Amino acid sequence: MKNFIRNIDILCVGEVLIDFIGHQNNVLINETRDYHRYLGGSPANVAMNCKRLGLNSTMVATVGNDGFGEYVFKRLDEIGIDTKHIKKLDNKATSVIFVSKSNGTPDFIPYRDADCAISEEQITVEMLAATKIYHTTCFALSKKPAQTTILNKAAEAFKSGCKLSIDLNYAKELWSNREEALEVIKTYCKYNPLIKISDDDMFRFFEKELSHEEIFSFFHNLGVETVCLTLGSKGVKLSQKGKEIIELPAIKIEKVMDTTGAGDAFWSGFLFAYIKEKPIEECLQVALKLAALKLQNVGRLPDNINILSKLL
Repeated sequence: MKNFIRNIDILCVGEVLIDFIGHQNNVLINETRDYHRYLGGSPANVAMNCKRLGLNSTMVATVGNDGFGEYVFKRLDEIGIDTKHIKKLDNKATSVIFVSKSNGTPDFIPYRDADCAISEEQITVEMLAATKIYHTTCFALSKKPAQTTILNKAAEAFKSGCKLSIDLNYAKELWSNREEALEVIKTYCKYNPLIKISDDDMFRFFEKELSHEEIFSFFHNLGVETVCLTLGSKGVKLSQKGKEIIELPAIKIEKVMDTTGAGDAFWSGFLFAYIKEKPIEECLQVALKLAALKLQNVGRLPDNINILSKLL
């Protein structure tokens, strides 16, 4: 293969969908009276955040050929995301998720259709050869055919020299069973991705409380060098295999407006600084700043996130 210039900073593969976030604060969905519409999906959030930070981000996804699909394209076009690898499907509806507005982990109900129909022809060999980071999520891996596509292309990405990344946002409601999730996660971990997990994700995944050291060891034993564990208001811990654990506190904010998307904001900041080849602790500091900004805003991040990029 000829040498390609890696001009795609981050290739985000997975769900783009419509989030309906509850208007009432700190109530479950059964008590929520009305909702506001936002563009959502973890890979889409990361792609948009990274683009607004000044990176070249590309999105691979599937939506329905419907009003919500048109809304997705309109919003992504406004931000300048490359949308030519997002496919519109006539026989499926754009996926929708109802989410409670919460200061903690939000309650959600997914209505999935188009998001899991990603096919292999949407990701070419040339794209992977031009990509620095190949990013996906546990959500995107939870259902075929997207699951098969993402794993096959992850193997190709790894062989082509991409760095892989994943947000292990595990929720049992999205999977047929935990055993399938475990096997899929193990397969992806063979490619030594940068891993972002939360303590809530890990409690749901392991179905019991594990020490942070046990969580880190689990992923290191699968061949993963760098594991980032977010701890909500307690901050973050990062473990690099064979090195001392780095621990940083969360940035204190006066009022949490909405937690939806805070993890995506965190990881966008981390990957942005990582692509800029900053030391790992600085990557965490940028990530925490972006997460703090998101917690103070409902829906998308404010327009001034590009200020962070100017600090590096």
